[in-house]
This record gives sequence, structure tokens and C-alpha cells, in this order.
Amino acid sequence: MTGVPASAAGGSSGARRAAAGAGPGAVPGTAGGRATARAADGVAARTADEGASGAGGVSGGGTSGADGTSGAEPGGAPGAQGGGQSGPARGGKLAAAAVNQASVWNIANLLTVLRLILVPGFVALMLAEGGHDPAWRSFAWAAFAIAMITDLFDGHLARTYNLVTDFGKIADPIADKAIMGAALICLSALGDLPWWVTGVILGRELGITLLRFLVIRYGVIPASRGGKLKTLTQGVAVGMYVLALTGWLATLRFWVMAAAVVLTVVTGLDYVRQAIVLRRRGIAERKAALEEKEA
Repeated sequence: MTGVPASAAGGSSGARRAAAGAGPGAVPGTAGGRATARAADGVAARTADEGASGAGGVSGGGTSGADGTSGAEPGGAPGAQGGGQSGPARGGKLAAAAVNQASVWNIANLLTVLRLILVPGFVALMLAEGGHDPAWRSFAWAAFAIAMITDLFDGHLARTYNLVTDFGKIADPIADKAIMGAALICLSALGDLPWWVTGVILGRELGITLLRFLVIRYGVIPASRGGKLKTLTQGVAVGMYVLALTGWLATLRFWVMAAAVVLTVVTGLDYVRQAIVLRRRGIAERKAALEEKEA
């Protein structure tokens, strides 16, 4: 094609001029001019294709280059509109992976840390002025209530917004056991709650936690509705004992604590049953897998 030099035409603008018959030796309206125009259209199409593959982006009509204007050489800088797919796609995947990795300092973990910080503060408030001052006990109850409320929210936030981290998996149960254990031990030390109640509740909590770790190789024991009801009842009962209640409220808290102890024992036995079933099932599955492999 001698009518439209590639170096001079460069992009789609040169091709359009050639198509209009502006090239040398082409007379508009003649057969030669029409042939020149058709040839120029072919050059424009090839130029657009080359620009798209070399530049990595085309902004309609075969234009390429950093600013998407005509006249850029094929294979130039990526176009401003519709860049290449391979580079940005890889960058997008890396960005998505970075977003999916929840930061340790997310709202769920901050609530867990707050509960851990509240434990020594709660103990100090409980034991202030000999541990029987109604005002200090009210402040201690407020700290305990905040800890229990944040316990309800941090797990929900972590699961809903994909904020689950290794730190949260370890720190959350520690914070739960720490605030409840501190409250029970303080109440028993002050003579407000029998030691056997504290022993039953804390023994169950520590025992079930250990049991979960022992059977983790076979599967996970899910939290049951009874376990959630137990946690709620324990929180209400302990909170009522933290407050310096008298009269019928003191009688009511006794029965609430009795219900919490019953739920503690019953749900604990249910977790033991689940652990035994889970272990037996896991052993049977492994045995079947080994027999199938040997066969």
C-alpha cells in the first residue's frame, strides 16, 4: 500500500484521511479512489487490532496511547480507557485477597480486648471498701454488664463481617472465662456464694474447653441452644449476686442461680455425650478409610 504510509498515518486518523481520498494518487469518486478507501479501511482495522494487542487498551475506533488520542504508534503506552486485562486482573485479585484478610485490630477483637481490660477493673471494684459497699458493687455490676454485652456483640460482628482472626479465636474464650471466673471467685471469697457453686460452674467450663481440644481431630462440637441459654442464665444470676440485693430480689437471685447450675450440669453432660459420639464416628471413619486403602 503506497497511498497511506504506516509511519505517517499512525492510527485511525490517518486511516480516515486515506478513506476520504486524501492519499496521494487517489481521486475521490473514481475506482482508484474507492479501492484506496477500501484498502485504507483494512489498514485502519489492522492498525486498531495491533494497537489493542500492543498497547493493552483501545478507546473505541482503533485509538491507542496514554491519553487515548489518535496518532499514537501501535504498541505504545496502555490506553487511558479500557486497559489490558492481565495486569489489572492480577492486581484486583491481590487487592481482594488483602481485603479478605481481616486485620487483627478490628472492632470484634477490640471488644474482646476491652473485656480483658475490664477483668482487673471489675475485681478492684468488687473488693473496694471491703467488698460490701452498695455503691462500689453497683460500679462492679456495670463493668460486669459491659463485659457480658460485648461478649454478645463481638462474636456476631466477627461472623457477620468476616472478621474472624486467630487472635480472636484464642482471646475470646479466655475473656469469657476470665470475667465469669473473676466474678464467681470474688462472690465466694466475700461469702455471698457457696464455693461448691463456683467449683461446679468453673469446673464445667474448663472441662468442656479441654474436651473440645481433645476431640478436635475428629471434628468440632457445635454450640447448642442449651449452652447459649446456660450462658445467658449464668450472666443474669451472677449479675444479680454482684448487686447488693435484699428482700424478694435476693430470694429471686437464688432461684436464678439454681437454674444456672442445673443448666450448667445438664449441658455439660450433653457436650460429653457429643464428644463420645464424635470420637467413635471419627475412629470408625478412619478405620474404614484404612481398610479401603489396603484393599
